[in-house]
Amino acid sequence: MANARTIAQAIEDAAKTAPTRGFRFVPESGVPGTRGVTETSEASFSFTAIERASARYGGALQALGLRKGDRVALILPANEDFVLCFFGAIVAGIIPVPIYPPLGPGQLQTYLDNTRHIVEKSGARALITPAKIKRLLGTVQSACPALEQVVAVEAIRESMEALRPEKITLDDIAFLQFTSGSTSRPKGVSLTHANLAANLACIMDDGLAAREGDVGVSWLPLYHDMGLIGFVIAPLYYRVPTVYLSPLLFLKRPITWFQTITRHKGTIAYAPNFAYALCLKRIREKDLEGIDLSSWRVAGCGAEPIRPETLETFASTYAGVGFKKSAFVPSYGMAESSLAIAFSNLDQGPKVLALDGPTLWSEGVVKLADDIPPRSGLDNPDTVVRLVSCGRAFPEHQIRIFDPDDVTSEHPLEERKVGEIRISGPSVMHGYWEDVERTREAFAGPFLRTGDLGFLHDNELYICGRIKEVVIVNGRNYYPQDMEWEASQVPGVRKGSVIAFGSRHPSGIEADRERVVIAFETQDAHDMAQTQRISKEIRKSVQDGLGLTIDDVVALPAGTLPKTSSGKLQRAKTRTLYEAGELTDQAPTKREGSRLELAKHAARSQLSYFKLAVLGGRRKREE
Repeated sequence: MANARTIAQAIEDAAKTAPTRGFRFVPESGVPGTRGVTETSEASFSFTAIERASARYGGALQALGLRKGDRVALILPANEDFVLCFFGAIVAGIIPVPIYPPLGPGQLQTYLDNTRHIVEKSGARALITPAKIKRLLGTVQSACPALEQVVAVEAIRESMEALRPEKITLDDIAFLQFTSGSTSRPKGVSLTHANLAANLACIMDDGLAAREGDVGVSWLPLYHDMGLIGFVIAPLYYRVPTVYLSPLLFLKRPITWFQTITRHKGTIAYAPNFAYALCLKRIREKDLEGIDLSSWRVAGCGAEPIRPETLETFASTYAGVGFKKSAFVPSYGMAESSLAIAFSNLDQGPKVLALDGPTLWSEGVVKLADDIPPRSGLDNPDTVVRLVSCGRAFPEHQIRIFDPDDVTSEHPLEERKVGEIRISGPSVMHGYWEDVERTREAFAGPFLRTGDLGFLHDNELYICGRIKEVVIVNGRNYYPQDMEWEASQVPGVRKGSVIAFGSRHPSGIEADRERVVIAFETQDAHDMAQTQRISKEIRKSVQDGLGLTIDDVVALPAGTLPKTSSGKLQRAKTRTLYEAGELTDQAPTKREGSRLELAKHAARSQLSYFKLAVLGGRRKREE
């Protein structure tokens, strides 16, 4: 692979060739220019400063007794702490294991169980976290014999230990990326420096055509692939200045995303579909004063089902402040392929197919709306499904569609046939960390099984859903995403907070068929008359749109449905809780309130970490 480099080499190169460029970190209090926030509130690290700080952090980790190949877990809410400690581990040859931080007081036991699983599976010898979080992790250390120490990041910041250089090669493991666990317990994806170098070329050269003058702006969590690889490692390799907001600041005040793009003339920013919908819901017209999005040339969208209606409404709503619909770049990716699998074409905007829904659902065959005579019922818009293209495979990579039962990957399906999406190429992982059985299950012949359903049309990829989540009723396949979309249109249902799934009775007359269940969140969960009205309308909406009868509708308070650390709905966990009769037990207490209140609590917690780091720690700012 031409010009392939390790991350450690990329740090050195960036410091030499673009010493004055680097990363900026917006404080929790907001962007400069807002009340009480000054220019100096943003922490700034040039690539030269990042090289120096990485060496210092790496020396501190070595002083803990960590050696090349050892794993170190990172639970670091503050973006600057995370970036410097991650790079410090990399330059020392130590394998970082990012773990998401606790998001609030609710479901703490679930968080600790998940953290124990990752720490134990990775075999991490040390865990780095702020002192406040360290106090929560006593049970994690006692349950993981390999975990020798939990160290406060405040001590790492102050360390002046010199780095002992290590030889790092492209074949070395760069870091372990644990999957978000939306369908199962998190698995440790082993990514080499060579995997990353291959995928970064796909992203920055082939996908985004990175150019002089680009500026990245991101609020994405750095402990997940899109935020870490897409907006930390990729900009470092290509020396693209990047500005970071915390995820909680964005969730609390989405307008800060627009303000940061305006202030720094951002050109590249990515987000899941829900984030574009959140902007539409939470940003008011008066907030747009002074906003200019005309510099935004790549508005990527991925990580969850992409709804054309969301992108179209976003484009029309913000056209008046310079946003261009052609900036949208719908994308498809997954941790097992480092990050990116396919990007749609630049400057094209969303490419949407209108399909015959009944044919797609029952036969797995793609028929365009224009190809079906009106007598088939396609004059009824409720039978039409609109899907967004995620583009084509990158050079040296392959995307093929196979029957899910094809264990050899020798006979790909033809275009316009729905099947399992499988991929191959140098970006694809070699396997899951120390898990031979799950690695073997993940591959069919030379192809990685994504577990996603989709099809190719004109050699472009369209996503339908996940294999294990398809609901089968009377021999016909239904995708949960379509049911969720229909349900989400009902007034009173919280956007992005609907889960549809199939469930079986353990015994009795209905044990041989799959029941269809929809669980949704509403602010009116305690108003019986309102929930009955909403539930009735959900049943009607799904019946009218898909011709499907819903067996059970469950109304829940805001903040109840289980989600992964990256915000993805957990259908499998929801089904398990429902079948155990425990789904309604997940409702937050009155004290915890809604998800927004939980986000506010987490934002306050992270702000205290930031203040502790900057004011209490009195660390030296590196320019």
